Amino acid sequence: MPHVEPLRREDLAEYEAVFAASEERQGYVANSLFLLGHRPPILSAFMRLFGATMGDGEVDRGLKQLVAQVASTASGCRYCQAHTANAAHEAGVPAEKVAALFDFESSAHFDAAERAALRLARDAAIVPNAVTAAHFEALGRHFEQPQIVELMAVVALFGFLNRWNDSLGTELEGVPRDFAAEYLAAGGWEPGKHAE
Repeated sequence: MPHVEPLRREDLAEYEAVFAASEERQGYVANSLFLLGHRPPILSAFMRLFGATMGDGEVDRGLKQLVAQVASTASGCRYCQAHTANAAHEAGVPAEKVAALFDFESSAHFDAAERAALRLARDAAIVPNAVTAAHFEALGRHFEQPQIVELMAVVALFGFLNRWNDSLGTELEGVPRDFAAEYLAAGGWEPGKHAE
């Protein structure tokens, strides 16, 4: 149960078009939005930042979701792990590759470019931060600077989301919960505090 009572969807009628589009695209509305709704200026700003970071850009959407999942795994947020795993699959990443993400360093599912991006995500999300110049040298062999900035923005955005959802105990919705239970449980995932 979340530590702050989420607002009801009808309490945020001005966002209904966004909620309906989300529901159409992914089958649910993220409960974190109903918590953010207590402060509409923050919710509005968050939605703009999320769209600019996770929407169309210079980096493949599937890779951005994998980066978000690795950052969320390093941070320990089970809610965001489930969301990003499901979203990666929706973006076209095969479920087997999502399931293999725990072993991205050695799994044949990942190439050198993906490993460089995922290594950045893991090492930027841990405390203390473990990113060095070597991370950017490896990234530079595969990505242009605007792409590197985009990848780092994903990690930073999920730093906010990991702390938000893990601290508040946001309740996990059925769609991402079921996907994670099927594909991430073998790697140790469980809903934890985010269970209904």
